[in-house]
Amino acid sequence: MRGGHGEHGSAGSRAEEFEDLRPLLFSIAYRILGSVAEAEDAVQETWLRYDAARAVPGSPRAYLSAAVTRVSINVLRSARVRREEYVGDWFPEPLLADPYEDPERAAELADSVSMAALLLLERLSPLERAAFVLREVFGFEFGEIASAVGRSESACRQLVVRARRHMGDGRPRFEADRHERAELATRFFAALAGGDVDGLRELLAADVRLVADSGGKAPQWSGGFAGAAGVSEVLTTFLPPFVRNGGAIEPHPVNGQPGAIFRARDGKVVNVWALDVRDGRIQTIRTVTNPDKLGHIGPVADAWAVLNETLRTLPE
Repeated sequence: MRGGHGEHGSAGSRAEEFEDLRPLLFSIAYRILGSVAEAEDAVQETWLRYDAARAVPGSPRAYLSAAVTRVSINVLRSARVRREEYVGDWFPEPLLADPYEDPERAAELADSVSMAALLLLERLSPLERAAFVLREVFGFEFGEIASAVGRSESACRQLVVRARRHMGDGRPRFEADRHERAELATRFFAALAGGDVDGLRELLAADVRLVADSGGKAPQWSGGFAGAAGVSEVLTTFLPPFVRNGGAIEPHPVNGQPGAIFRARDGKVVNVWALDVRDGRIQTIRTVTNPDKLGHIGPVADAWAVLNETLRTLPE
């Protein structure tokens, strides 16, 4: 970070203001982009703009939130083409912890970062998505949103109305107590590691879905699996041998919901699972195996090698 700004404010004070707001800026960018790497890049670009600005903004929070939103909108527009060409199902990059906290909006923040919510946001145009995130998740006033997206306040109100309509009835509502969800996930992963078919079926919704994002770069369950019987069977076939071979299932919240990190014998990341829990049952299991989406969690394993090693131990 460069030297002083003279009458325009010291670099030190700007850097401190920016670092104080970094969690908020990342959280805005991640919800707009669905990518940890792209959100981090957007936040860095926002710092460069802030550091280079001549005038000191009256409200650093408003200035920086608007700046990171504009950067994120531009990135999202260019990313849309890549997503249309993506191989198989596209999921957001797993987020292990949201750095921004607001006790008054804790429920909205957690639900808005879930895989289910972020996938619904993919229905929206970049402007609708940005306006919806700023208003519905972070509670920004329409005047602030207008400054961020470069539209009038009335136009921003229409953006949010259209966004709500596009989201429709699909908006996830994870009404269960967080402790109950975590306890159910603990039982699920224990049954998984132990190959307890009956125990798994008790925890799965009748129409449960198991779907994966490999990006064509890791083993893929083509089309996924549906139904408690089929999902429990495939899980108890492959996961116990994985654990016996030294693999580890590390329960960990993922995108504000119960989940786990799967690690190979050497501790490298194989994939990340996120669970949707409703009505006391697991409704959806989403697994991210694309290595390009796991590097921010740690060194990534060769998922093909892990799978082949597991297959060799299956009974004939």
